[in-house]
Amino acid sequence: MDSLVGERRITYDARGLVEPDDTVLKVSEIDGARAVFDAKSMTTRQINLELRWLLYEQGVGDVTIRNPGAKHSLGVGILTRCRITFDGSLGYFGCGLIDGPEIHVKGRVGWSSCENMMSGIVVIDSNAGSLTAAAIRGGDVIVKGQVGARTGIDQKGGTVIVLGRAGSMTGFMMQRGRQILCGDVGPGLGDSMYDGTIYVGGKVASLGIDCVPGEWTDADTELIERKFRIHGLGAPPEFQKFVCGKKLYNYDNLEPSERKLVL
Repeated sequence: MDSLVGERRITYDARGLVEPDDTVLKVSEIDGARAVFDAKSMTTRQINLELRWLLYEQGVGDVTIRNPGAKHSLGVGILTRCRITFDGSLGYFGCGLIDGPEIHVKGRVGWSSCENMMSGIVVIDSNAGSLTAAAIRGGDVIVKGQVGARTGIDQKGGTVIVLGRAGSMTGFMMQRGRQILCGDVGPGLGDSMYDGTIYVGGKVASLGIDCVPGEWTDADTELIERKFRIHGLGAPPEFQKFVCGKKLYNYDNLEPSERKLVL
């Protein structure tokens, strides 16, 4: 059976949609600055192309994607201010390499969501897998469920807020930014961190190398209260503060010959 979609003839057979992956399907319902489309029968590439077509060519600023089906690598590389709602769960590498959008995931996400995020807001209603918010430089990532291991690994800025428990090696090699963890945290918290601040509301299984308790200040109170107020998270629990003990700050003391070997 043939059908015209977006000025292109596409074909359906017993397996469903068989349109080439590099074609924008233009199946969205557009109402002014808002658009909705159903991704159930679309591939990852088709979903991302449809999303980019709406944002960059049609000037739509608010997109809802229904039935994302836990597909991988959705909503990546969005470099503009907009609102995106995924009405369902995402797979691995969702919402990575973004700069500016506000994204709401009404479900779970797999490994490595929000990786290398520059700015914006990502709210995940349920659980997130390991390596959430890896290497982010800015923005806020809010996980209302639990997160897996190595959350915020190599974090360079921004804020990660987790309302549930966090897995092992959370904050590993953290360089800057903040993590606000409301539940219990697994072993190795803040291992090998160089800078940044980690707040924990529950129990810590064990601290990683060079992660030590920090002194609480009025600035910490202001930050916690402001973030909870902005994102409508209710009253914050009582937190412990952890920072870098700075015992690993020895790279600059290396002799030039040693530095060559490191590089």
